[in-house]
Amino acid sequence: MVNITEKAAAELKKILEKENKQDFGLRISIAGMGCGGPQYMLTLDEKPGEGDEVIECSGIKIFLNEKTKIVLDGSEIDYVETPQGAGFTINNPNTSASGCGPSCGGCH
Repeated sequence: MVNITEKAAAELKKILEKENKQDFGLRISIAGMGCGGPQYMLTLDEKPGEGDEVIECSGIKIFLNEKTKIVLDGSEIDYVETPQGAGFTINNPNTSASGCGPSCGGCH
């Protein structure tokens, strides 16, 4: 199960309203693996794809394919604001700080 914080849900609702896409959902995909673990891609989709699971949380529809669902099980989507900027984060308890293991020359 993937959860979304109230702050992230509120921010997504603002974006959906601003773009006139209130009926759309949030698709989360794995864009690749790096030294920091999985790299996620967040997009707005009008409807789920074939085989997608749809999770509704805090009024937001989340679309996940089977692979992404397994990787994100127990994760939380949040919205953070820092001096460097603001954006969505995914706190995933299933991944370590290093996603590529000891063979990655850039991780040392």
